[in-house]
Amino acid sequence: MIQIATTAEQTCAASPATIPAMLFEAGRLHAGRAAIEEDGVATDYADLPALALQVTRALMASGIQHGDRVAVWAPNCRDWIIAALGIHCAGATLVPINTRMKGPEAADILERSGTRVLFVQEQFLGVDYPAMLQPHRPSSLEKQVVINSTKEPAGQDQSWDAFLLQGEAVSEADARQRADAVTSNAICDLLFTSGTTGKPKGVMSAHGPLLRAFREFGNILGLVPGDRYLIVNPFFHAFGYKAGFMSCLLAGVTILPHAVFDAEAVFERIARERVTVLPGPPALYLSMLAHPRLRETDLSSLRAASTGASTIPSVLIERMRRELGFKVVTTAYGLTECGGLATICDPADSAEIIASTSGKPLPGTEVSIRGSDNQPLAQGEVGEICLRGFHVMQGYFDNPEATAQTIDSEGWLHTGDVGCLDEHGNLRITDRLKDMFIVGGFNCYPAEIEAALLVHPGIAQVAVIGVPDERMGEVGCACVVLHKGQRLDEAQLISWSREQMANYKVPRYVRFFEALPLNSSNKVDKISLREKVALA
Repeated sequence: MIQIATTAEQTCAASPATIPAMLFEAGRLHAGRAAIEEDGVATDYADLPALALQVTRALMASGIQHGDRVAVWAPNCRDWIIAALGIHCAGATLVPINTRMKGPEAADILERSGTRVLFVQEQFLGVDYPAMLQPHRPSSLEKQVVINSTKEPAGQDQSWDAFLLQGEAVSEADARQRADAVTSNAICDLLFTSGTTGKPKGVMSAHGPLLRAFREFGNILGLVPGDRYLIVNPFFHAFGYKAGFMSCLLAGVTILPHAVFDAEAVFERIARERVTVLPGPPALYLSMLAHPRLRETDLSSLRAASTGASTIPSVLIERMRRELGFKVVTTAYGLTECGGLATICDPADSAEIIASTSGKPLPGTEVSIRGSDNQPLAQGEVGEICLRGFHVMQGYFDNPEATAQTIDSEGWLHTGDVGCLDEHGNLRITDRLKDMFIVGGFNCYPAEIEAALLVHPGIAQVAVIGVPDERMGEVGCACVVLHKGQRLDEAQLISWSREQMANYKVPRYVRFFEALPLNSSNKVDKISLREKVALA
């Protein structure tokens, strides 16, 4: 069973309540231990606060104030972590940008968040990010700081080194004073999510709740100083950022950033760098189990894993324990609007419980299954999953209407997910967040993808649904009605889509219809549509 040494309130009172305070404590407690290892270079915990404050000083020299938004658009790397910590110490709000996004998508988030400074990778997987953003760059973006730049950027933009040099105009003492002024209820990040439908919305989360939730996550996973955590989950997502490097810093764990999942590369790193902790979506473990070198690779260092994102067969949990050697395996449930974590399984539970449920609520979290009248349902009855507790978001940024639609007058966060509680209080997810589907661990929202597809001049109507996929779990299928006289085939639309949206959003299949089926409310009947696609 999960052992809680103290009450959540006692733990919260005794522990740092802001990310800067946690960082400074980690620097003291874990001095002499590697905080980050990348490309053979170790960054000591003792050195991490000063590195973060270098960024803070440069942000202050750039005029960044408490509450200003500063974004990071880069793959998992050491500089991502240092930039984020520097942003937090400046009292600014971190805005992570998905590395799969195209220029227009990133520009939209930068503009609506009012981001003033953007830390951006120059090149990643053959993509020039600054060049991709340039035609769409919002006027509110004052400066780009280019990570791993091969040349000095033009205008107000700067390379990483030039940016840090600018910070010498601000003393470390002034930066430390700024960091010490951050409060536990200050907004630490804006993670953009589509919620249940539509355009991405910025979720406002605070320092104190983040630390409290993921301190608990680390306790349940058994994170201890000396663990070596390979973070494959992207830092722009709560799984890689909060359950990832923040959980490491809370526990004195060594962070091993990994930019792109590749089973071969992960195998090599596990053996070479003695990885002990490896969370990820089910697809990660399935890829490892299917790898031809599984039997000849030394995975003996592996100890703990956490997964989620979809219901998984109990045999996968058993194989993770037996064939990959994990002693601790757990699954969890959360959404961005509650900081990314709401319930988690006890690692001591059976493989069946860990695979088929998302566990029990974190201490300080309530889960209520509610009917259409917003009244609680009895144990075992299926309804909407609602959450209430310390980690529920402060709201959607600049969107009080959407906030009011999501959090009711009693403080319940309506997730839109459907599920039930079993006799032991474990949460079972029985349906998706309305029409949402998950591609390799990434949430895909049909309304957002449909809006992007309707820009195509040949498309009169479109509905996007998730369909099963053996490797990815689910992928998108676009059901399209063309304008009269227009010609378009599947390959052409998929190719066009790759230029317009992140790869995980791109439909893998296209089906053409004369008309889409409608329900009694004259809305597209996606249940009927799924049946038609399955029969096709």
